[in-house]
Amino acid sequence: MRGLVLDFGGVLGGPGSDPGLMARVVADARRHGVRTAILSNDPGGPAAQGLRDLAGPFVDEVVLSGDVGMAKPDPRIFALTADRLGLDPAECVFVDDLVSNVHAAVVAGMVGVHHADASAAVEEIAILLDSGTDRESGDGDSESRGR
Repeated sequence: MRGLVLDFGGVLGGPGSDPGLMARVVADARRHGVRTAILSNDPGGPAAQGLRDLAGPFVDEVVLSGDVGMAKPDPRIFALTADRLGLDPAECVFVDDLVSNVHAAVVAGMVGVHHADASAAVEEIAILLDSGTDRESGDGDSESRGR
């Protein structure tokens, strides 16, 4: 996998998230040459400038629904995000706290990770990216692949 696409609310920030842990995952992925993006159903506008400003220092791309005129779970937004990363959707892992968005990403060709628990999501991401991020065992559990 060459791309990591993350929802913002519920994954990188907000209830149920562990921002420090996920920031380490993103930094580790980038160190290993993985392209990264935030894909959010944020309405955009001037109030979203803080999210847009994460492109560059934190992730490679930020795609906001309000800026592009489509929203998750529309499959086109996943294709657009992969394209902005210079990747095919099949090369990307998508992480979201909403199951419907994870399913939509899988339909669009991405590998989906449901973020119900930050530690479990990080383990799954590490396996998929083969980065070793926060992995204690090297068993290569393939059960998580393709979710």
